[in-house]
Amino acid sequence: MRHTVPLLLLLAAVCFGLGISLPIVRFQKLYFFNDTPSLINLFSGLWVEGNWIIAFAVMIFSVLFPVLKLAIVFITAFAPETNFAKSPITQWAGVLSKWSMMDVLLVALVIFAAKSSGLADAFAQPGLWFYATSAISGAVAAGLLKRNATPPVLMEKGEQGSQP
Repeated sequence: MRHTVPLLLLLAAVCFGLGISLPIVRFQKLYFFNDTPSLINLFSGLWVEGNWIIAFAVMIFSVLFPVLKLAIVFITAFAPETNFAKSPITQWAGVLSKWSMMDVLLVALVIFAAKSSGLADAFAQPGLWFYATSAISGAVAAGLLKRNATPPVLMEKGEQGSQP
């Protein structure tokens, strides 16, 4: 069990890097035109086109929140004796993990909308799967840390077990 959290965090970090840099969806229009944006391409394209508010929102919810969540879980896992790991900010890791999965849901909705509108075919790409794997493994690691941090329930008299 003590190797599970570090392995999950390594998996989350590697998959996050791949998830934001690899294509997340492929749009195919008229069998000739393909577009396969990654989250980084999406952010930079919005920024260049002057959609700064949307680009900023994509950057906050798709990149900054997941990185912050992973950083909090890493510090809590590998430096639990620090003041930061004991601070109330570590409670935000669970809240931030919910926002990480929001991007996966939004891409799934975009794929569904593109397919049902008939304007284009849309297909999930490896970036989406890596991003989802990162969000899930980070959330599982945070859950295991939280579960291991809670003190065990004291046994009542008469229950089996070794008592001093």
